[in-house]
Amino acid sequence: MQPLPKKRHGNREKAIMTGTPEQAAYETKKQRLAAVLHNGVESSIRLEKNTSNLFRSRRPRDACGLDVRDFNRVIRVCPEERFVETEGMTTYRDLTRECLRYEVMPTVVPQLQSITAGGAVSGIGIESSSFQYGLVHETVREMEILLADGSSVVCTPENGHSRLFFGFPNSYGTLGYVLKLRIGVVPVKPHVRLTHIRHRDALSFFTEMERLCQSDIDFLDGTVFGPDELYLTVGEFTDSAPYCSDYTFRNIYYRSIRERPTDYLPVKDYIWRWDTDWFWCSQYVYAENPVVRSLLGPKRLNSVTYAKIMRWNRKHDLAGFLDRLRGYSGEAVIQDVEIPLEQCAAFLEFYFNTIKFTPVWVCPVKPLQKKTVFSLYPLDPETLYVNFGFWNVIRTRTKKEPGHYNRLVEKKVRQLGGMKSLYSDSYYSREEFWDIFNRKEYRYLKNRYDPDKRFKDLYEKCVERG
Repeated sequence: MQPLPKKRHGNREKAIMTGTPEQAAYETKKQRLAAVLHNGVESSIRLEKNTSNLFRSRRPRDACGLDVRDFNRVIRVCPEERFVETEGMTTYRDLTRECLRYEVMPTVVPQLQSITAGGAVSGIGIESSSFQYGLVHETVREMEILLADGSSVVCTPENGHSRLFFGFPNSYGTLGYVLKLRIGVVPVKPHVRLTHIRHRDALSFFTEMERLCQSDIDFLDGTVFGPDELYLTVGEFTDSAPYCSDYTFRNIYYRSIRERPTDYLPVKDYIWRWDTDWFWCSQYVYAENPVVRSLLGPKRLNSVTYAKIMRWNRKHDLAGFLDRLRGYSGEAVIQDVEIPLEQCAAFLEFYFNTIKFTPVWVCPVKPLQKKTVFSLYPLDPETLYVNFGFWNVIRTRTKKEPGHYNRLVEKKVRQLGGMKSLYSDSYYSREEFWDIFNRKEYRYLKNRYDPDKRFKDLYEKCVERG
């Protein structure tokens, strides 16, 4: 695919395609970070950055702050070779905007604009193209990773750092930090046609999902409003549209799923259809109220605003104070889990008997490479999984042990042969955790790439909240 006509980019197009100014700026920034670490920092290390999509509470700690906020540029877009090269702190908002200028998009674009390219790889990223391309880290061709001693290594699936390449996803900055990536891209068309298909039971829902995963469509996800109200949403690229809906301000996307069987969106609006209302979590800050919505305006209706509110509330615990004032005990259950398809009906039965709140987002994911296993998030490459995303607070009159409902989720996911993301609160014992997340390989990588233990251990960071 050819880039858009040169007159639309001027000198900037030449710079991006040759990579010279952007690459030179990148090397300068990399040397600055290396100098900080080479100067013998004695404390542990943390990142100073503008955005975070972690939903687990963390204890304050004395650590050297590495300012990586300016690692936020797209270096080059190569449509013909089907990749984009970008710095690790580039948000998917900026990355996708640059790619769309060349009529391509990153192969898998996580749902929220504030997620960074490096964050989606060191954590776990997914979206409605994952049924054919896998998780975000499976779309990566190359990574340059900053190590704790100030050196950096380039990792590919074939070179001498291939074990780090396959062990880096789900390491959450405990092995190093992504400075630069090459990520796969795919061609796009101007619009996406949506078809919302209702099912009244889990069996037919997941049977149809499996069939659709084998068909010639571009996107597939689903929304569950109740045990007998489950919707699959099929997305297909199209060159033209009879109309285009707008869910960037007054109208709310997830409500439209129940209201209309078909819909059309510009490709950019499809990619960010969930961001305006943080799926449906904007309701928890009253942003679905028309008056509040008008006061916020379209520029503030996005994941960045909601994340700031969430962090403020976590710091001051206003919601918890109000719950206690009314005699409630609350537990945040903010989780994404991958369940093998054949166990999904059983998981939903557990969910509606235990957790209960709705909606629930569902998204099929099939590992891209049949012989490839990413060691710290080992999904069976022959299995179709379904991601369940559910995010709310459970309030009860009776006080329960800390993490009661989250522990139930962890136990059920493990029982069903699934995996749970680590971006939110976890309660595993140390033995359970390392039985799931491959202690042997992690220890090898830790000893090779961070022998002085200047980065936190994965269990300490993700469970003990270091």
